[in-house]
Amino acid sequence: MESYDVVIVGYGPTGCMLALKLGCCGRRVLVLERQEAGYPLPRAAHLDDEVCRMLQGVGIPPTALPDVIEPYEDFYEWRAADGEPLLRLDWRGRGPSGWNVSNFFHQPALEARLHELVTKTGNVTVRRGHRAVSLLNGPDDVTVEVIADSAAYKVCGRYPVGVDGANSLVRQWTGTAMDEAGYFSDWLVVDLVPEAALAIEPPALQICDPRRPTTLAPAGPGRRRWEFMRRFDEDPAAFGTASTAWELLRPWGVTQRNASLARHAMYTFQARWAQEWRSGRLLLADDAAHQMPPFAGQGMCSGLRDAMNLYWKLDLVLGGADDTLLDTYGPERSGHVRDFISFSMELGDLICATDPEAVRTRDARMKAAAAAGSQPPPRPLPRLGPGLHTGQECAGTLAPQGVVQRQDAKGLLDDVIGPGGALIGSAAALAGVTGAQRGELAALGTRVVAFSETPRAGTVVDADGTHTSWLAGYGAQAVLVRPDFYAFGAVTADLTAPDLVEQYLACLRSPRGGSQPTPERSATGHGDL
Repeated sequence: MESYDVVIVGYGPTGCMLALKLGCCGRRVLVLERQEAGYPLPRAAHLDDEVCRMLQGVGIPPTALPDVIEPYEDFYEWRAADGEPLLRLDWRGRGPSGWNVSNFFHQPALEARLHELVTKTGNVTVRRGHRAVSLLNGPDDVTVEVIADSAAYKVCGRYPVGVDGANSLVRQWTGTAMDEAGYFSDWLVVDLVPEAALAIEPPALQICDPRRPTTLAPAGPGRRRWEFMRRFDEDPAAFGTASTAWELLRPWGVTQRNASLARHAMYTFQARWAQEWRSGRLLLADDAAHQMPPFAGQGMCSGLRDAMNLYWKLDLVLGGADDTLLDTYGPERSGHVRDFISFSMELGDLICATDPEAVRTRDARMKAAAAAGSQPPPRPLPRLGPGLHTGQECAGTLAPQGVVQRQDAKGLLDDVIGPGGALIGSAAALAGVTGAQRGELAALGTRVVAFSETPRAGTVVDADGTHTSWLAGYGAQAVLVRPDFYAFGAVTADLTAPDLVEQYLACLRSPRGGSQPTPERSATGHGDL
């Protein structure tokens, strides 16, 4: 019987990323995907700056994919039924992770590029048209029964991961229940390839018309998306047809003479999450663990965060770290994703309002705020739930990526020092970290990066002030950042760098003593600073 470190069930973007990251760590991975070929139609269309940093880390930043990813440099406008603006959000510029806050992309093309990288690792086997149908738990691994072309076979995996969608079979195997937030709404999603650019300004619009809430957005280079909410008096079967799609598009000047229909599908937007993300050796991620309405554009982004949180913990456990390290995965990610689910529902409640009185109240309030030049403050980024971090104010928050300079290079932090974990801060704050601690951090792929005023050996200059400003906001002199870009903890007046490092290493060491990692191979080829 074939044996693997990890068996991934499902091969969407999250399954691709998880397989790629584990493959770069040297882990033997099997992917089972029931579909015979990659799904050719778009689904998700929005990426944020954090996901762009993930792509940067595997060697395909947005700048390398101009035919796949389109950075958004414009406003996102909400309009009332009368066409008057309700809200005008500025989506221009870069976010804390160093890339554009909003980006629109073509999902099949991105999955194809990720798959190319997966095949190059040499450690990942992808089997399409192979369906996992049952499992048997053992003391050291799990036996998975697979069917392909009516033939059955079995494989062993130390850790199976279910990334097999909203109707996940792996989730059924775990026995966990789903918490339902009670949000259900049917929308017809339509993807188009127009013959010429459409004159829609701004390109991202939200029409808050109670007669037909509608979303317009780019969908990657040369593509557009419309989403139309189904009214309760409309037949779902008739509403989901191509003829309905063309009928709803006609008021926008879009017809079969000037555009082609790439996809039309009706979805029931819902909000729910798994109560448990781990059961013994079984783990869940992406839609198998959570679903949310699309109004915040964070569905696929959240699944990719699952992969980033999970891969380095699995790698450490496979290398000898205590298995309980995986217990931090679910609580951390569940707390984080539920924040985005709540935000998506809040937006949906505003967008989908159909009660006349509620709509009048909403419009009057938002128009008054718009006329006064008032804008809602930026929503704070969610923080991880309880898990592998110190609990300090900055712990569990997303660490930024700014521009740094060393003697021979200048650019975004990960491009200069290489992707992975990092202990970054002032030279004075890091001076007490011992040689032994530095060696253990290096074995984990974690760089020690000291800031200096001018470039010199072993240090970098915080060229745009991103990192020093972020540290100052927390009253910290240094921060230890995990491989998934989230802060483990900070050096403060109450916690020295050696003590912070020791806390981190103690969480990751093998119970037999000493760290047992397999350092991740950088897809971009950068070494330590």
